[in-house]
Amino acid sequence: MVVFWDFFRPLLAPLASCRMAMSPDAARVPSPVRERDRVRDATFPESPGPSPQPSPAREREPVAACITRWGSTGSRSRRRQSYVLLLTLLAPLPAQAEIEPGDLSLTVTAEFNGNSAPFAREMVLLKIRGVYKQPILLEEVVQPSLANFSWTQLGRDHWSKTKLPDGQSAIAFDRTVAVFPHHAGDFIIEPFTHKLTVNDFGERRVVEVRSKPIPFPVARWTEASGGPDAKEPWWLPARDVAVTDSWSPDPETVKLGETTRRIVTLEVQGMVAEGLPPRPVMRTRGILTFAGPVTRETLLTPSGPVARATYQWDVKPGVPEVIPLDAIAIPWFDTNTRTMREAEIPARQIGGGLPDREGDRAPPPVPSPLVAAAAALATFGLGLALIGYGTGRPRLRLSAASRRALNRAARAGDPAGFRAALEAARREAPDLARIWQARPDLAAPLAALDRAVFGTAGAPAPDLPALARALSRSEVLPTASGPDRLAPLDGPAA
Repeated sequence: MVVFWDFFRPLLAPLASCRMAMSPDAARVPSPVRERDRVRDATFPESPGPSPQPSPAREREPVAACITRWGSTGSRSRRRQSYVLLLTLLAPLPAQAEIEPGDLSLTVTAEFNGNSAPFAREMVLLKIRGVYKQPILLEEVVQPSLANFSWTQLGRDHWSKTKLPDGQSAIAFDRTVAVFPHHAGDFIIEPFTHKLTVNDFGERRVVEVRSKPIPFPVARWTEASGGPDAKEPWWLPARDVAVTDSWSPDPETVKLGETTRRIVTLEVQGMVAEGLPPRPVMRTRGILTFAGPVTRETLLTPSGPVARATYQWDVKPGVPEVIPLDAIAIPWFDTNTRTMREAEIPARQIGGGLPDREGDRAPPPVPSPLVAAAAALATFGLGLALIGYGTGRPRLRLSAASRRALNRAARAGDPAGFRAALEAARREAPDLARIWQARPDLAAPLAALDRAVFGTAGAPAPDLPALARALSRSEVLPTASGPDRLAPLDGPAA
């Protein structure tokens, strides 16, 4: 403070003397000019009359003299510095808020799925969080342009009270924004700005709190098929996919000319409704289908958004035969494991099932005793004939689930998945596995499959769809010849 006063005292001394000259008390200070005027008035008194009024020019003489003396001190550069310093001292200073570093903070975190760079059109959540110690009067979030992304805000902003690590209370602000990159590349999420109006000792003050920029790399799809840029199949990145299929009435009970309604619900975790695929195509010979409306919705959960789509068809058989409906595969990309997976709308059949009419469900009439005795005799005779002659050898076939697994792997061109499904089928039906091993037409493709999966890289895979069809056919269970069917009762002949 002493140094500060020593610097400005030479500059302000002339101004202080000017103030003394202009003050009313300056008249009481004796000066040579006032003393001379007093002696003159006493020697030569003026004639009676009104006393003369002081001239304005004469009033300004002390001020002009003071300014002249002040202006003449020092060089011109010294005077210029004096003016600047004087204006700086006299200018009103803005009010400074007592805001310490760390009182207002804003962070933006990108939640990458599987801690890996996302692909194009894959959803990434931006979690925006502000922690403020100052009372907030008004607020506004200014979002960057996000030129290379599509985005949507998930829900409303959430304000709450929180405790800091040092035990102090603060206000927390949370917002979640889902972004979808348009294409591969290295991008930057520019800072978000939160404009806050705070209470600074009874006065309002606007403070801008900015987040840090975020690097945002987007990976390029390198697989041979699929991916975000392919038109078919639909690109569906998600954490999980569930399919629900319902019919009303049951399709097996529908007769010619009747109608049943099929409703398929697709529920996808980690996706918004706009990213769900269009209605699947359901066509087959012998049925008429009438597509209904498609409804989409996004459900907000603590773990993230869940998208739900409902597809609807009215199905009417056009032929009296049983009509099979094939399964509809829905491929999707697992964002947790970073692998392709497949959901399925299950296969069904129309017609040929259980009756659904009350008359058809009525129990059959009780036959008369004679008819019952004749039926029992016929059954006994048929049993004897079966024991003596047999009706043919039994047939074996894979279950529907195993056949679907083989067909899915064959359609996807996945030799490893086909080999895994085949191994599960062998464990399920060991008799069929022995039949396949004995068939010459299956030995070559099965050996080629093993070479493609377990052999050297680049080994060609067999025709998987043809192999799936061959393995899905029913097989006759082989039995021994006639003399060896039953062991001799008395042991082998001597």
